Order: sequence, then structure tokens, then C-alpha cells
Amino acid sequence: MQDFTGSRDNAMAMQKFGVGQPVRRKEDDSLVRGKGRYTDDLQLPGQLHAWIVRSPHAHGVIRNIDTAAARAMPGVRGVWTGADLAAADYQPFSVGMPLKNRDGSPLLQTNRQALMTDRVRYVGDPVAFVVADTVAQARDAAEAVELDIAPLPAVTSAAEAAQPGAPQLYDHIPNNVALDYHYGDTAAIDAAFASAAHVTRLDIENTRVAVVAMEPRCALASFDKKTERYILQVPTQGVAGNRATLARQLNVPAEKVRILTGNVGGSFGMKNVSYPEYICLLHAAKELGKPVKWLDERSSSFLSDSHGRAQDIHAELALDKDGKFLAVRISGYGNLGAYITGVSPSPLSLNTGKNLPSVYRTPLLGVDVKCVVTNTTLMGAYRGAGRPEANYFMERLIDRAADEMGVDRLTLRKRNFIKPSQLPFKAASGVTYDSGDFQGVFDKALEISDHAGFAKRKREAKKQGKLRGIAVGSYLEVTAPPSPELGKITFEPDGTVTITTGTLDYGQGHATPFAQVLSERLGVPFDAIRLQQNDSDLVRMGNGTGGSRSITATGQAIVEASDLVIAKGKSAAAHLMEASEADIEFANGRFTIAGTDRAIDIMELSWRMRDGGLPEGAPTSLDV
Repeated sequence: MQDFTGSRDNAMAMQKFGVGQPVRRKEDDSLVRGKGRYTDDLQLPGQLHAWIVRSPHAHGVIRNIDTAAARAMPGVRGVWTGADLAAADYQPFSVGMPLKNRDGSPLLQTNRQALMTDRVRYVGDPVAFVVADTVAQARDAAEAVELDIAPLPAVTSAAEAAQPGAPQLYDHIPNNVALDYHYGDTAAIDAAFASAAHVTRLDIENTRVAVVAMEPRCALASFDKKTERYILQVPTQGVAGNRATLARQLNVPAEKVRILTGNVGGSFGMKNVSYPEYICLLHAAKELGKPVKWLDERSSSFLSDSHGRAQDIHAELALDKDGKFLAVRISGYGNLGAYITGVSPSPLSLNTGKNLPSVYRTPLLGVDVKCVVTNTTLMGAYRGAGRPEANYFMERLIDRAADEMGVDRLTLRKRNFIKPSQLPFKAASGVTYDSGDFQGVFDKALEISDHAGFAKRKREAKKQGKLRGIAVGSYLEVTAPPSPELGKITFEPDGTVTITTGTLDYGQGHATPFAQVLSERLGVPFDAIRLQQNDSDLVRMGNGTGGSRSITATGQAIVEASDLVIAKGKSAAAHLMEASEADIEFANGRFTIAGTDRAIDIMELSWRMRDGGLPEGAPTSLDV
């Protein structure tokens, strides 16, 4: 018989562990004590080790790759080039986003292969890989691979790459412009600028950044010959989406791929896409019949991992004589790197435009950005993925406009905030804001920071030979769009409750808030709740973590799943307590016959249902 006394006083438990309550994080015990399990902590019997051979040239024609010396070295199990992988009919890396050029045509794909066979396009481009008994043997053999590459002129600047006469990376991408993105009513915007009392202009370089997550990318690949399944243990931001992507690239049904993700040491967007190394490892694991492991090094991760930002932007803000915003527009270039994969064009174009108007009444918005391929490491989503960039552009424009017009920068912002009385407000970006008190939040920030006392603090700092500055700004984030998310609830035989969902914790701390939502909705003991996000065999669907969507997506999924649990529970409780289902009420984790003190705890009910004894047609579990 189970002991359910721990969940009797559910009302008190919900006050202590419900949404918004300060609770001890469920993740911390394992992580701060070194008990986390990251991909490199995993070992499989008989595993081999891989090393990637990369191009030393930014651009060049591959004339020959000689692997004979490498194959003859001690411990080497195999050496593969792009020609060796061609027979496997793997599909290219591409972009699934339906982004359009200004003429309505789709963006131009680069269709990257796992290993290049004709041309290399950046320093670090994978051209071959070696598998050996040890990492040292694989690395030594990789250094013995002889590359004959005829160098070609290279271009690293997006602005320069888009000019006539620049080195061309692809024959089918004229002037290297893969996406000529346009948004806005050009005629109306031009008219607004022509009528403006003042126009502020800025040229802003948003520099390229490397992600440098605490945990470098790592993967452990295996192949099950009996089931013909590829198994990849790899850090991701969501196992379901990455399984679908990898299956498409392997050219096999999704059920033939299993993704397993343990703890993840940071990602910020970089680990949410597939990479050539994973195809290479799985190919070798299948061919050799042994698991194959690869761990990136910090130095090579600067070349192999997707980067972020990389925009050269000309920004303009039009204002009337009173400092009211009339229009804002940006134009310029986004650097895609050598290949387009994942969502890389979106941060440089769509996301920047969606967030540019921020929290200000800006009637017109124009975005004209050319997304350009260059001889550099590929671009990807990184920490906000276009959202911080757009806010930065707008706030810089406002500060410069205030200086040029002789208006206090705080006052200029307050004149243009969207007012609560104007909500819902349809922004020039096409997004409708449903709520917000933007000036109220702004005023509170000024109060908390003692902005009024800054001048005094600055004078005192100067006396001590120090410089002191203060910046102000608002921030708007158009997050990832609403999308379905898995919210599965399972009442386990051992008395725990498992939440299964498609988002994935790579440092955010999902286990605690998700458990708080479930505890508040169902009165389930907080300490009894477990979280499953890490196995694509269990997480069959879901959109992963990204775009600040986890609590909104998984939280809502838990709420909706909880309602289904309650409905099943009322039916079962009615049978057990011999009452009408219409008379069963649920509150504080207990099903009660209305107007009586007869009740059953949700955890006890789940155990009674599993034990059997309910009539035919009644629910047999609370699982949904």
C-alpha cells in the first residue's frame, strides 16, 4: 500500500511550491556537485574516435585528397572523403524557412554537403575524417592526409562580397546575395523622411561573435544493425526537431533515428542545428559496426560552430519638429558565412525588422538587408537572434537624435512610448501588442537606478580619477511564434509523476518552473515530479528551446494536459466513491463529492486506478 500522507495538505504545499514561489531549484543538487552527465562523460564498449580534416584555405578548388599515408598509420580504422560519402545518398544541409527575396522568389540555398568534394569555401571547411582506436591516433592520421587545394580569391566582408567583380562562392548565387530582404512601403517611408523636420543617420557595425559555450560540441554515434537505427548522443536544444532534421539528411524515416541528449553546457542557438560531423560519425559507425566518438576542441570550435551577429547597417530615424517619430528604416548587409543552414538568414533580416520598432509609436518601418555568403564560418542563431541587434539600433538612433535636436534623451523616449490607452497597438512591423505599460516600466527603472542622482555620482567619481557613464534603453522581444508543444503527464508506479515535453534545458533550469506549474494545477507533490526531455523515442514531437518560448509553450501544454488529467480523475473518482461524475469537484489536489467531506487524493487515486477494480469503460490511469 502506498503512503499518500505527504500530499494530504495540498493547499499548504501549493502555497509553498506553486508558480511564483521561491523554491530550491531541482537541478542544482546534481549540477553544483558535479553529478551532471554531459555527452563527453558517456562511453560505449569498443568505441572508436574520430578527427576531422579541415581546409587551411578560405577558398579553393579541391584537386586531390590523398589518404594513403593516413590509412597505413597505427590504430586507424578508416579514412573517408566526400567522394566516399557520395554513394550513401545523404541529403544536403539547407534552410527550411520560407523567406522571400524582394521580387518574391525564394532565398537561394547553398546545399552544403557533409564533406566537400569540389571546392572549399572557408578556413575550417570539413574535407575528410579519420576514425582510429584512440583520439591521438586519429589526430596523427588526420595530419597525414595530404590536401591538394588550388587557392582562389576570397572575400570576408558582406558589403564587399555583394559588389560586382567580387569573388563568387557559388555559380547560382549572383553577387553572393542569397537573400535580398525587403519589408515596408518604400513610397510612404520616403515621403515621411522627405517631410521630416529632422533625420538622424547612423552607420552601425554589429560585429561577428563566436559562441564559445562552456561545453564544446561532442557526439557519440552508433548503429543498431538489427533495427537499422542510427543512434546519436549529442548536445541539442530539443531532441524531436533534431531527430527530424538528421533523418532528412540521412535520407531515412524519422523512426530510424534516435537522439539522446544529456546535460548541455550552454548553446545559445548554436547547438540547435545539425552539423557535418554528425553525418560523418554515423556513417563510420554503420560501416565499422562500432560506436564512434568525436569531441571538438576549443580552437577548432571557432571554425566549426555557427557564429552570430555580423551586420553592417545604415539606420535612419525621421522625426517631426516636436520629436515625434515618423518612420525608421535600416539598410545594409548581413554576413551568412559560407553556408546557409538552420535559421541563419532570419536573425539578419526578419527578426531584426520585427523587433526594430520596439515599444515606440513608429508609424512606418523599412528594412532592406542583403544576406550575403562570404568565405567565413557559417552564421546561425545566437542569443536573441536579431532581437538585441534591432533594439540596439533603435536605442542608438534615439540617443543620437536627442543629442542632435537638443532634447533630453529621457524626454524623447517618453514622447514616443506606446501608451496603455493605445493598446492593443498594431506596430509597423505587423505585430499587435496586446498589453504593456512601457513608460511605467521605464520610470521604475529610472527610480531603481537612482538616475536622478547620477550627476552627483559622476562628479564624485571624477574627483577620484574615474570615469562614470550611464545608459538607458527599453527592450522589446518578439519571441518565437506560438506553436504546438508536447505536454505528457505520467503517474509512475513508484509514486513519482513525469512531465515529458519537447523543450530542452541547456542551462535555463526547466525542471523547477515546470514542476511548479504542475504542482499548482494538480496538487502533485513538488518533490515527486520528474522531467523527461532527453530521448527522442519518448519525446516524439516538440519544437525545442529557443526564442524564449519554453515556459509559454511547455507551461501551456502542462496546463492543458492537467485539465485532461482532472477530467479523467473525476470519472474515476465518481466510480470509486459511487457518486455522479457531475457531483465530483477538484481542488487542492483532491477529488471531492460536492457538499460532503468524502474525498480522495490525486496520488492515491492514481494508485487505485493502476491497482484495478474499476468497471469496464472507466479510465485505467490518469496518464495523458
